[in-house]
Amino acid sequence: MPSRPKVLCMIDLSYSPEAVETITQHTDADIVTPDRGEMLKVIGDYDALWSHTEIKVDAEVLERAMKLKVINTASTGTDHIDKAEAARRGIRILSITRDYGLLDGFTGVAEVSWMLIIAGRRNLRRAMSHVFSGGWTDEQIMGDAISPLTVGVLGVGRLGSMVANIGKAFRLRVLGCDVRPIEIPGVEPVDFGTLLAESDVISIHVHMTPENHHLFDAATFAKMKQGASLVNTSRGDIIDEAALIDALESGRLSSFGADVIHDEWRENMLESPIIRYAMEHENVIVMPHMGGGRNKTREARAFSARKLVHFLQTGEELTA
Repeated sequence: MPSRPKVLCMIDLSYSPEAVETITQHTDADIVTPDRGEMLKVIGDYDALWSHTEIKVDAEVLERAMKLKVINTASTGTDHIDKAEAARRGIRILSITRDYGLLDGFTGVAEVSWMLIIAGRRNLRRAMSHVFSGGWTDEQIMGDAISPLTVGVLGVGRLGSMVANIGKAFRLRVLGCDVRPIEIPGVEPVDFGTLLAESDVISIHVHMTPENHHLFDAATFAKMKQGASLVNTSRGDIIDEAALIDALESGRLSSFGADVIHDEWRENMLESPIIRYAMEHENVIVMPHMGGGRNKTREARAFSARKLVHFLQTGEELTA
């Protein structure tokens, strides 16, 4: 590795001056607008790539990355990177997935999960449309208070625990489903089948693994309570979107909220079936993968810059 490694930064660092200072002080960094086409053209000249979830680093990219030693991402999820191909080529992947000292203070995704839960159950989109059309009082669109609901949390790790504890603060019955023991007072440990059958709302907080691909499919939706709500702030491919739309159309699901969807890397997001559905149905809310919040994203990118520089200098991974 050269003393001043070349780093291609295809990540928005406009609001993270600490990250810019770190990466430019210790490397020959080109900080450019994220663009897959440009990445394909120039990646062969770089020792390191720092990109984010908006660009897919797949086999086509890696095939051209003849000098690449490391891929850095300031995210907990890494499904935008072809990990098998990177491993085959001996390319190291750095993420903040296990930097718990950093992540313990990041509550943004849990906040967004509850925002989506409440907005869906209280008919927020319908209420806003009613106001914008000149209306005001209409009990038909009022929605119901969440106080009698049973909330199921799938994956009771760092974020799932936050979501569960917020549910307890609302005095709700909270169910938790996880492969590990759940030891949160007031959260009832249940299996997946019970979670589906008894939850009025399910919030997804599991990792994207081969086993979890399309975990929510037609068979799963058929086991959920009639009129239940679903919220996904994990990864889009955990849900079979065709089956999801069927469940919404049949009334099996009363609402759906997401900060993630299938194929977030498509060139035209309006081609997404769930976005098209949301444009015509007010019981669906889709956010553009922005749950972390600007302040915590800035903090994550500052640490991620230090992690990348540390690896380039020492060959070891800095952890928080």
